[in-house]
Amino acid sequence: MRARTSLCRARRAFATTAAAPTKVAVLGAAGGIGQPLSLLCKLSPYIDELACYDVVGTPGVAADLSHIPSNAKVTGSLPSAGSWPPSENAGLQSALAGANVVVIPAGVPRKPGMTRDDLFNTNASIVQTLVEGCGKYCPDATLAIISNPVNSTVPIAAEVLKKMGVYNPKKVLGVTTLDVIRANTFVAANQGMAPDSLDVTVIGGHAGITILPLLSQVPGASFSDADRAALTKRIQFGGDEVVKAKAGAGSATLSMAYAGYLFAEGVLKAMKGEDVTMCAFVESTLTEASFFSSPCKFGIDGAVSEILPFGELSAYEQGWFDKMMPDLKAQIAKGVAFVNK
Repeated sequence: MRARTSLCRARRAFATTAAAPTKVAVLGAAGGIGQPLSLLCKLSPYIDELACYDVVGTPGVAADLSHIPSNAKVTGSLPSAGSWPPSENAGLQSALAGANVVVIPAGVPRKPGMTRDDLFNTNASIVQTLVEGCGKYCPDATLAIISNPVNSTVPIAAEVLKKMGVYNPKKVLGVTTLDVIRANTFVAANQGMAPDSLDVTVIGGHAGITILPLLSQVPGASFSDADRAALTKRIQFGGDEVVKAKAGAGSATLSMAYAGYLFAEGVLKAMKGEDVTMCAFVESTLTEASFFSSPCKFGIDGAVSEILPFGELSAYEQGWFDKMMPDLKAQIAKGVAFVNK
């Protein structure tokens, strides 16, 4: 039986050298996800420098955050004004230079009636431009991509970096942590368990039916058929629940910010020598899909050191797995085609 995977299992490892300063860049830091994400990063003891970048508002965000008495130094930058002859985007360069982790929540949010795929045309171009900057200014950084649709934007990032000759498949990652924390919360409520005692493995992608929680692997849990079906659907479409509740005023920004923070801090913990395993959407050979989210171990370079198997599926889960694979592969292919059109 596969050992239970921790969302972020941390154990201090033996270290003989002083840790280098760590820098995190948040691209899209003035947005609905970016601001609370930046706030949480400012509070993290693992971050020495926080660079906030967006097309508007980041000097104000950074000034506000700088009043919080925590260790991280904060900067806020905007795109450089246009010039002739064309010059480098000094604002993006300043945010990215020396970054260990780049978190990308930039893009437009979902509104009622929109799917993540409806966001594709706008967010695909935004991610392409920002990842080109990452390839130029911080090619060794670990990229944590939040911008939807993740099933397509992560392949876009990979293709961009391949063309630039700096692609590391173990450092281009889609953040699926929100699916995990939703699963933990909903399962805990259903089973009368403590949410922080759970770590539900969620595999596949990060959109609708491509999200597959492995409820059969939750230790000590027992679900009726009706509860299992309801929980699976709620975890898959939890984002829709929030979009509808906000009635056009936004999407899942606060919970996504928390998930993005957990993921970024997990990467940094691994870089400090701690033992970290998290689910991530990464280039993978576990399935027919070229990218797949499953439990991954992280190493001291901030990269995925090992993609772990996700264990045996129940008959119910196998049905969902078979149903999701065509959609997941199509969404990946759409991202690849966008860059290579």
